[in-house]
Amino acid sequence: RVLRALADVVLVGAGTVLTPAQVDTAVAAGAQYVVSPGTSRAVVERCQEHGVAVLPGAVTATEIQAALELGLTTVKFFPAGTSGGAPAIAALSAPFGGVQFVPTGGVGPANLGDYLALPSVVAVGGSWMVPAATVAAHEFATITDLTTTAVTLARSLRPAVDPASA
Repeated sequence: RVLRALADVVLVGAGTVLTPAQVDTAVAAGAQYVVSPGTSRAVVERCQEHGVAVLPGAVTATEIQAALELGLTTVKFFPAGTSGGAPAIAALSAPFGGVQFVPTGGVGPANLGDYLALPSVVAVGGSWMVPAATVAAHEFATITDLTTTAVTLARSLRPAVDPASA
């Protein structure tokens, strides 16, 4: 209920969703989008039935093609660090020019610029902004500081483009 009440101010999502039943649970709890570590037809189709955005994991050409066949054009590149990183995304962007990537897993302040330098990368994710111990301790001020620092770093590495001038 609390998350649903914040839906106008906070975009609420659910991650590591593996099954259609978990999609149902997440949506019932107020999730407006779902993230999955892999490309599961069943998970994607359930999200589409609910009308919520879905970001499936895809690191191979076959997985990207599966996502495209399901009508998706943005995928989570996970785990980025052990799947070739920014060079792999650059290579996959050649044959899949219309696909956008959100790398997670092994992304941090030291290599953020490598990912943001790629036009096909539309966002990144990283647990460095929300360490498990900090979340467990309810240290939300620390999380706010870490995410603010991450956004500032990202903006310095790839300033926002004004759509009117693009």
